[in-house]
Formats: sequence, structure tokens, C-alpha cells
Amino acid sequence: MFPIEEFKKLRTPFYYYDTDLLRQTLKEIRANTDPYMHVHYAVKACANPKVLGIIAAEGFGADCVSGGEIQAALNAGFPADRIVYAGVGKSDWEIELGLDAGIFSFNVESIPELEIINHLAVLKGKKARIALRINPNVGAHTHANITTGLAENKFGIDMQDMERVIAIASAMDGVEFIGLHFHIGSQILEMDDFAALSRRINEIQDRLETAGIPTVSDINVGGGLGINYMQPDHNPIPDFRSYFSTYRKNLRLRPGQQLHFELGRAIVGQCGTLVASVLYIKSNPIKNFCIVDAGMTDLIRPALYDAYHHIENLTAESPSDYVTYDVVGPICESSDVFIKNYGMTRTRRGDLIAFRSAGAYGEIMASGYNCRPLPLGYTTEELK
Repeated sequence: MFPIEEFKKLRTPFYYYDTDLLRQTLKEIRANTDPYMHVHYAVKACANPKVLGIIAAEGFGADCVSGGEIQAALNAGFPADRIVYAGVGKSDWEIELGLDAGIFSFNVESIPELEIINHLAVLKGKKARIALRINPNVGAHTHANITTGLAENKFGIDMQDMERVIAIASAMDGVEFIGLHFHIGSQILEMDDFAALSRRINEIQDRLETAGIPTVSDINVGGGLGINYMQPDHNPIPDFRSYFSTYRKNLRLRPGQQLHFELGRAIVGQCGTLVASVLYIKSNPIKNFCIVDAGMTDLIRPALYDAYHHIENLTAESPSDYVTYDVVGPICESSDVFIKNYGMTRTRRGDLIAFRSAGAYGEIMASGYNCRPLPLGYTTEELK
């Protein structure tokens, strides 16, 4: 599965992207979507230029949450008219970049933001297409830090303000109100959550219709589909059939409406692996520590979310000999721990360790804390 001999030639830590799996994943999405369904890759999950280039070349759109991501998407070959731009704090220069590029839509999250987009668009003699991000107050079975669809979250416009904001947008000269946008969270594995969102969107569309508000052309349901972190080889490609079928069965679209998705983790999560080297094995009467040269600067999810990543020793001398370790990094922080009390093949200095399912929110969240260099990223093609 992994090109181990090639790995041995590289300086660790680094990210490895299985681009064969990435292409298979994209093919599976294509096989389970209809012409009215449009998938925009969530760039925030992984902005490695080689990964972006593959996704763009397969004809997918991009979901961006910053001006930097818009530029990265454009540089990678994503057509501007397939780029959607979300985020609660869009700066003027970021809005202007989107306007100048002619992106498909701004997902607007507040009245002040709407007013600024309108103002900047009028100054440029342009008209910005917008979708209003509505907070549907729908919970998701996921980590509290990555749920986004409850009234207590910072994202979106409250449902009680919806008609008023639509009226304001419709009266503006610099914007064209084209759709409604939703996103309830990330790493969601229960299809019932997406069914609940669909039912809420049905209620909202019925409500707007009753109020005499014209039907919008576009509905954007965000993303959120999770991956199998516990057993990355068991389901390397998420269950896209069930995911898209859930919306087909539960969402009542109006004739001609287009349906948009913003998938990130589900596309790149399983194709990425962080590879590190063992520096030391340190033991005391109660603990064995496996100290590796990757840390929270390279993969912050365990420290930030207490997230699990399956860990494998790729070069173990005795694969059947298991030891319990705390797997930790070199950063001067007590939170620089990947996992505690983890049963793993007996490990020695110099062994290569793989942190699986790290393609999403791995390399992109790396930092230079402790003046550490950022990890490099390699693809299957580069290591053949």
C-alpha cells in the first residue's frame, strides 16, 4: 500500500497523498450524483496544490472560506463560476477578489456583510450573486467544536430574520439573491442528521412560498459527511450512495432548482497519511513513551479535538510483538500527545510511523510553532 522504500529516502515528518485513492473517491462521487447536483470541494480540508490540481482537473467546484483559498483554487484551475465563498468574517480585499474573479456565489452570513458586499459591488459596477446562509437550528451527532447548525453557533442568519434579510437583499442594486445555504457540522456519520436538515429546508421553502417570496434557483446543503478514522482500510471511500440518496429521498426541491454540496473531509481524508520517524523509546515504571519527530505542529487534531488517528508502524522488525505506548511529539507543550495507552507493534528508534486518515485538516493546519519547518507533501506519482 505504501512505498516504504521511497519513504525511507525522505526527511520526516511529511504527508503522503495516495492520489490513486483520491481519484477513485472522485469517481465514486460522480457515479452517485445527478446533473442537478454540484459538488464544491471544501479547500479548507487540504490545500496542497497537487491535490487541488487533481480535484480541479476532474471538474469539481471549490468551496472557499478566505481570499487565500479563492486564489489557491484559481491557481489550481478551478473555474471561477464554480467557486462559492463562505465565512463569517470576509475582509474587503477578499470580497473584491471574489467580485473581480466572478465567482459563482457569496454565502452571506449577516446583514452587515450583505451591506458591504453590495457597497463594494456597486463601486465596481458589478452584481454579486449571493446565497443567504441560514442557521437551521439542526443539531448534528459530532464533536461540539465542529457543529455549526445550532442557534448558539456563530454561523449563519437566524431563521426568524430570514424574510427580512431576503427583502433587504432583494432591494439592493449590487447583489442578486439566488439561493439559500446551510451547513450543520463536520464528521457526521448518521444519515438521519442530513435527513433532518432536508426536512428543515422543506419547511423553510414552504414558509417562503407562503410569504410570496419567489423560489430561489440554488440550494446549498454544505457538507459534513465523515470518514472511518478507526478502520481506514475498511471503508477507504465514504458511503456516498447513502449520503446523496438521503437528500434525494428527503429534500423536496422545486422544479429547476440546483443542489450544491461542499464536501471536504470525505474527499481527501483517507488519502492522506502523516509519516514520522521514531526518535526515542522512553520508559518508566508506569509508562512507555514512543517519541516521534512529528508533533502537534504537524497534526494538531488530537490536541485540538482529542481526535483519533489510527497509527501503524510501517517498518517494525517484529510485527506480532505488541507494546502499549503513549505516542507523543517533541513540542514543548503537555498537550503534544497523539494518543495515550495505545497498543502498537514494538517500536524502535528509526522506525517509520504512519498516522492514517490525515488528509483532511492535517497539512493545512500545520504551524511553525517552536520554529519548526512545515511538513512537505508528496503524492503517489512523485514516489513511483
